[in-house]
Amino acid sequence: MQSFKDIFENYHWDDIKAKLEKVTLSDVENSLQKSTKTIDDFLNFLSPVAAQKLELMAQMTQKITQKRFGKTIQLYAPLYLSNECQNICTYCGFSLDNSLKRKTLSSTELIIEAMALKEMEVNHVLLVSGEANKTVGLSYFLTAVRLLKPHFANISIEVQPLSEEEYQQLHDEGVNAVLVYQETYHQEVYKEYHPKGKKSNFNFRLETPDRIGKAGIHKMGLGVLLGLEDWRVDSFFNALHIDYLQKQYWKSKFSVSFPRLRPAEGIIEPNFIMEDKDLLQLICAYRIWNEELEVSISTRENEKFRNNIISLGATAMSAGSKTNPGGYVVDPESLEQFETSDERSMNEMRRIIKQAGYDPVMKDWDSVYSGT
Repeated sequence: MQSFKDIFENYHWDDIKAKLEKVTLSDVENSLQKSTKTIDDFLNFLSPVAAQKLELMAQMTQKITQKRFGKTIQLYAPLYLSNECQNICTYCGFSLDNSLKRKTLSSTELIIEAMALKEMEVNHVLLVSGEANKTVGLSYFLTAVRLLKPHFANISIEVQPLSEEEYQQLHDEGVNAVLVYQETYHQEVYKEYHPKGKKSNFNFRLETPDRIGKAGIHKMGLGVLLGLEDWRVDSFFNALHIDYLQKQYWKSKFSVSFPRLRPAEGIIEPNFIMEDKDLLQLICAYRIWNEELEVSISTRENEKFRNNIISLGATAMSAGSKTNPGGYVVDPESLEQFETSDERSMNEMRRIIKQAGYDPVMKDWDSVYSGT
């Protein structure tokens, strides 16, 4: 059966970079006027010259988002299970070569952290861990989902890539969504960022969303780590991936996230600086290209940007986030994956969203819908 790898091999990084530089303002204007947008139109929206149309793109983004999603923002929070990791990743605080305090939540600690989230009225929870297959593998995740399912309407995971059978077991247990980021689609330098561990296998990670789709997971989340390589080229490949997945696994929903490199223990400096206006252009490009795509904004972003993006394309936002296992109650001093930028509480974010004329939604899904 075909996988995204077959599509990916027909494209080349330098060719896409050259195409982006050749886009004209007329190309952008023609793409904006089309009723049905293609991946080539997305490339035009990403181009440097498209920045001249950013105000128009923002207006279109606002109108399209309200038409499809209404004036709502779904709120969620991450729950970090473990910072143990067997990979060396040069940009991550959890990297194996960082000799700092490691922590994996016990079942009791997991419930304590979950209750802290429930006090925040969180109903959508994202379970996150480092990639340590020996200590934090399928059996650990299944136990965590069983413990948490009675307390949350929606459970998503962002963990190491798994097999199709493992994703199927998690889906049967109650996992609604799986997030997996390629980090960068620049295959030649991928190994430099991931010199050791299972994550160094570029193709295994690339084909992970195919395994998620085959397992029938309700929603997939994709993204690239903005700052590793040229954000325009990386984002084109990410959209190409989503385009393929939507056609291949049409029963699933899809979301896109925009993690920009943030300070963390032992990480490299970003190779490419992405300004706020660049991120706005990228969000607009996704929304105008794909009206069905959910757009998630994390606490990596600063308060000002997050306030403004409420009415400019966001459909989901995290709040009150702790990026370390036990960070809410159990062990606030354990190693963070990265520093958050927006440290406002869940209640404060709800107030900000309401002030913007939008409705903060704490629950828009229940496992009963999928029969689990």
